[in-house]
Amino acid sequence: MSDTALLQDTFSGPLVGRNAELRQIGQLLDRAGRGGGVLLVLGEPGVGKTALLDAAAGQAITAGFRVLRGSGVQIEADVPFSGLHQLLAPLADDFEMLTGPHRAALEVALGFADGPAPDRLLIGNATLTLVRVMSAARPLVFVVDDLHWVDPATAAVLGFLARRVDGVASGLLAAIRDDASWQFETAGLPVLELGPLDERTADGLMRSRFPALSSHARRWLLAEARGNPLAVLELPRALAEHGALASAGLPPVIPLNRRLQRVYAPTLAEIPQRSREALLMMALGGTRDARVLRALAGAPQGLADLVPAERARLVDTERGPTRPAFRHPLVRSAVVELATAHERRQAHQRLAELMSDEPDLAAWHRGAAAAEPDEEVAAELERAALLIRSRGHGPAAAAALIRAAELSPAAPDRARRLAEAAYLAASLSGDLGHAEALLDDARQIDAGRLAGAAIAIVAAFLLLAGDGDVDAAGRQLQHALASAGPADGRPIIAECAAESAALACTFGSDPERCAALRQQLDRFAPELRPRPAGCPGQPPAPQILSRSALAVFDAEVAALGRRTDPAGILRIAAQATFIDRLPACRPALRRLSRAEPDSGFPASVVRANTLLAYAAYHAGQWSEAELLAERAAEAAAARGCGLMHWHARVVTALVAACCGATADARTLADQITRWSAPRGVRYLQSGARHAHVLAALGESDFEAAYQHASAVAAAGLLGSHAPHGAWVALDLVEAALRTGRADEAVAHVRALQTADVAAISPRMQLVAAATAAMTAADEDAFGGFEKALAVPGADRWPFDLGRVHLLYGERLRRVRRMAQSREHFTAALDAFGRLGARTWMNRAAQELRATGQTRQRAECWQVDALTPQELEIASLAAAGLSNKAIGGRLYLSHRTVGAHLYRIFPKLGVTSRAALRDALPVQPAG
Repeated sequence: MSDTALLQDTFSGPLVGRNAELRQIGQLLDRAGRGGGVLLVLGEPGVGKTALLDAAAGQAITAGFRVLRGSGVQIEADVPFSGLHQLLAPLADDFEMLTGPHRAALEVALGFADGPAPDRLLIGNATLTLVRVMSAARPLVFVVDDLHWVDPATAAVLGFLARRVDGVASGLLAAIRDDASWQFETAGLPVLELGPLDERTADGLMRSRFPALSSHARRWLLAEARGNPLAVLELPRALAEHGALASAGLPPVIPLNRRLQRVYAPTLAEIPQRSREALLMMALGGTRDARVLRALAGAPQGLADLVPAERARLVDTERGPTRPAFRHPLVRSAVVELATAHERRQAHQRLAELMSDEPDLAAWHRGAAAAEPDEEVAAELERAALLIRSRGHGPAAAAALIRAAELSPAAPDRARRLAEAAYLAASLSGDLGHAEALLDDARQIDAGRLAGAAIAIVAAFLLLAGDGDVDAAGRQLQHALASAGPADGRPIIAECAAESAALACTFGSDPERCAALRQQLDRFAPELRPRPAGCPGQPPAPQILSRSALAVFDAEVAALGRRTDPAGILRIAAQATFIDRLPACRPALRRLSRAEPDSGFPASVVRANTLLAYAAYHAGQWSEAELLAERAAEAAAARGCGLMHWHARVVTALVAACCGATADARTLADQITRWSAPRGVRYLQSGARHAHVLAALGESDFEAAYQHASAVAAAGLLGSHAPHGAWVALDLVEAALRTGRADEAVAHVRALQTADVAAISPRMQLVAAATAAMTAADEDAFGGFEKALAVPGADRWPFDLGRVHLLYGERLRRVRRMAQSREHFTAALDAFGRLGARTWMNRAAQELRATGQTRQRAECWQVDALTPQELEIASLAAAGLSNKAIGGRLYLSHRTVGAHLYRIFPKLGVTSRAALRDALPVQPAG
C-alpha cells in the first residue's frame, strides 16, 4: 500500500481543504474529454496524493470516462512492464482490435504470450494505438499512483503517451513523491504541486476526528504535522498507542505508528549506515545544537555522511552545511523509531558525553542510554528533574522522574519517584487520571510501605486537586506528616506537602488545622517555614500582617517578573488576593496564563486565569472577569478539578450579584455552597455568602445582607483564617446600621481600627475611613467621608468608590443638604453606570429622585462606557441576531453574551433589545 493510500484508508470522508486542487482535476478531465490532457501531482509523503487521485477517479467515472488505474510498487520496480500490466490488463480482450505486430508486442510485454522481447518503441506505439481505438467510443483516463516506483519500462511508455495524446479523448493523471528519484521524464508536462493543509483546515480536521485531544497536545501535534494530512490523522493515533496522550508530558520525539513508519522506511533503508547514525545523532540531540554538529563534523567523513540523506531529501542544508535541518518533523521521528534499541542507546551515550556542561540534558541522555537499573543514573535524573522543574518545564520534569523510577534498583526509591512524578503531573499538567495511575503503581511497588509517607502526602494533594474534600485531605496530610521521617523530606515531596497544606488551610479556613499543619511542616522541612502568612499559601487576613511583613511581601511581588516557576508565582498571587496586591501580580499571571500552548501547564493556567478574574472583578472590569472565570471553570471541569472549578465560579457569582442578575447570583451561590459544605471548603462557602450579601444590598434587603455578612465574619471580629471578612467589612457595617444594629456596626469599626486595616492598601484605607464615617456623628461623618474619597489610588476600586459616594449622599440627604447630596448621587450613578451595576444604579437613581432631581442617565457615558467587545455585541443584538448567533460569531457561549447584554442595557440607559438601535451612534452591522 502506498503512503498516501494509507491516508485514504484512514480517512474515507470527503477531501478537506482541497477545493482548488479538485477544480484543477476537473479542468484536466475537461481537456482530456475534448482531446487529451496530462497532469502530474507532486507532493511530499502523506500529503494526500492518493486521496486526490481517488477523488479524481470518482469525478472521471461520473463524467463518463473509463478509468484505468495502476500504482508503482517498490518491490516490482525491477520487473519490466509490471506497471503497464496493471493498467492494460482490463483491456486484454480488446487487443484483437490492434494490428498483428502491435497486438503481439503488447501480449508478449505483458506476459500473455511467449516470444522475443519486443522493441520499446513498438510497445509505445501499440499502447497509443489501443488508446486511440478505445477512446473513440468512450473517453479514457489513466490514473497512476506512486509513479516514482513504476518500473523504467512502463515509465518510458507512459512518457511516450503523455506527449502524444493531443487530439485523443484520453488523459494521464499521475502522482509522484517530491523526495524520490524517478524514471519518468517530467520536463514540459503540467505539474500540480500538492502542498500541506493550511493551519485552520488542519486544526479543524484534527478536532473533528479527535475531539477529546487536549488543546496542548493538539497544538503540539499540529506543529509536528505541518499540515501533512496523513500526519494530522495518524499522529494522535500513534501518540495514543504509546500511551502518551495521558502522560505527564509529551515525548521529546513524537512516536510513529506502523503506517507512518512505512512512509519513510524505504528511503532510510537505502542510505548508508553511517548516514543513518548521523541522522540519529541529529534527531536525538537537536539539529540546532552546535555540540552535535561539531561532533558530526569531527567524524572521519565529517558532514559528508549527510550527503546521501540530503540527496534522499531527508535533510536540508540550504541554510549552510553547518546548519542542516530535517525537511519534516516526521523524518526526525522516523529516524528514531526505525533505529534499533542498541543504536539509540549508543547515540544517547555519546550525546551525554557531548553535553556534560548541561547536567540536566546529560542526565536525560544517560538515562535513555541505560539498559538496566542504575541508582547513580536514577539519582542524577532526579536532580535533573529539579533543575528542569525550576525552569518551569513541569511535564519534562515529570518524565525525568518516571525514567528515574524505572532505573531505580530499590523498590522504595522507585515508588517515591513515581509519587513525585504523580504530583508534578497533577499540579502542572492537570492530568489527574495519569497522576492517579502513577500513584497506584507506586503503592503496588512499595509493598514494605517504606515510602508510605511520601505516597500519602501526594495522595492528599490529589484528593484536594480532584474531589476537593478539604477535611479528608487535611486529616490525611496531618497523619502523613506525623509519620514522615527525614528520608521523606525530599525537595519535591516537601513542596507537595507545602502546597497541600496551603490548599487545606486556604480552602478549609480552620485555625486549629492550620496551626497543626504549620507545626508539622516546620518539623518535616524547616526550609519551608512560611512567610509572611500563618501557613504557606494561606491568604492572610489583614490583622495578622505587620507593616514589616507587608514590606517583605511587596518585595516578593516586585520580583515576580523574574520568576519562571508557576508554583511560586501562584503562591504569591494567591496571598496577594486579600491584601490588594493582586493588580501588581497581573503581568506575571498573564505570562503564566499564556504558557499552555508551548509549555503545557493547564492546571497552572486555570489557577492563573482564576486569579486574573478576581483582579479584573475588583478593578471593575467585569466583562473580562466573567470571561476569565468561565474559561478557568470550564478547563477545571474538563480535568476533573472540582476545587478549582468552583473557585472560579465564585467570581461569576460576584459579578452577577453586582450587575443585578441577582437570581442567577443566588442560584450559583447556592450551588457553590451545596458542593463545598460537605467537603469542608469554608473558603468557597464564604465566597458564596459574599455573593448573597451583594445581591441583597443591591436590592436593599438589608436584613438578608446582614445575616449573610455576619456569617462570613461576625460583627466585631476579624477571624485570622476568614480572609473574606475584609471584603465584607463595608457590607456588614452598612447592613448593621440599616437594620438597627448600631452597636454591632460600631464594634466592627473598632475591630477594623484595631487591626489597622488602613495600612494594608488604598482600598482598605477607603473602607476603614468610610465605615468610621458611617458610625460617626453627622459633622464628624462628613469629614470622614471626605477623607475616604481623598484616598490616593481609590479610583482603582471603582465599585467601592461608587458605594462610598452613595453612602455619603445618603447621609447628606438625611440632614437635608440636597445640593451636596446630588453631587455624590450623580457620581455614584456614573460609576455604577460605567460598571453596568443595574441594581446599584437603581438605588442611586432613587436617591437622586428623592432630592428632587431626575436625569437622563445615559448621556455622558453611554457609548464610551462600552468595551470594544460590548459595543460589538450591542451592534449585533441591535441587528436582530440571537444570543446564540452572536456567541457563534464571537466564539462566546450564549450565557456570556446574555451576561454582557445585561450590563450593556443600563450602560446605554435602555431596557430592551429593540431600544439598542436608537441608543447606538451608528447603524449596527448585520
